[in-house]
Amino acid sequence: MTAPPPRQGAWTAVSLGLLAVLAILLLLPLLGGPTPSPWVVAGLLLVRVGVQVMRARTDERLRRPGSWAFDLLLIGLLFYTLSNQPAS
Repeated sequence: MTAPPPRQGAWTAVSLGLLAVLAILLLLPLLGGPTPSPWVVAGLLLVRVGVQVMRARTDERLRRPGSWAFDLLLIGLLFYTLSNQPAS
């Protein structure tokens, strides 16, 4: 008999909520709304990586440090590009 899957907790709901907020922010310009600040998008992505790490502390199947490293590399590149933009 197989063990039942672990119960999804609050961290899963937070992760899903962050994805929903990011999706709305990124879809707003397509619907005629304002363009979100890239700093906000990068910050939300960084928070989401932290939530993924917290989720992995309770479920061993979610431990993917290679994926986290790639996400952090992309977020770092986004922050680097944003910090080197000329002032307008």
